[in-house]
Amino acid sequence: MSSLRLHFCSVVGTVIVFIFSLWANEQIFTHCEFVRGVNWIYLPAGIRLLSTLLLGGDGAIGLLIASWLVNFFYFFPNDPVRSIVGGIIATVAPYAVYRLAQEIYGLRASLSNLTSKRLLVLVLAYSIASPLLHHIWFFLRGDTQHIADRFFVMFVGDFSGTLIVIYTLKALLSLVTVRAPQASGESK
Repeated sequence: MSSLRLHFCSVVGTVIVFIFSLWANEQIFTHCEFVRGVNWIYLPAGIRLLSTLLLGGDGAIGLLIASWLVNFFYFFPNDPVRSIVGGIIATVAPYAVYRLAQEIYGLRASLSNLTSKRLLVLVLAYSIASPLLHHIWFFLRGDTQHIADRFFVMFVGDFSGTLIVIYTLKALLSLVTVRAPQASGESK
């Protein structure tokens, strides 16, 4: 597969997976919405971190496109400024954590040196960075009503959603790697 095609597929795949995770979150955790766009459990947060860890810049571009799509056409269709800035913030936070992981942990493209402890640190860092950046923006816009409550709920939602996504995927991958040697041993 050509490099350009791989980048394109990574971006489009991120858009599709992110939008699917948003739909799944709306279906499964409808009762967990605090205010529009702020949930006690937010699975798309996990997709944001996962896509940047796995795909780097391609994941970030896909997230930006997906965030703008859902912000403009679903969450805030009558507020283009909030849609634009919200999409940028939603992309910057996980990408910044990814870049931090590269600097601090020497994160490899294979993620082979990403231990469970390091992963938990990244999940926590992302779960703080995303609501912090969003709420700085809200504060600058003068939207300070219940800001501490919204920050706390967004932190909990991002943290719980990211943990669910990351550790579910980690568990599924461990099942696949455990079964793979058995399956190859049986075929002899």
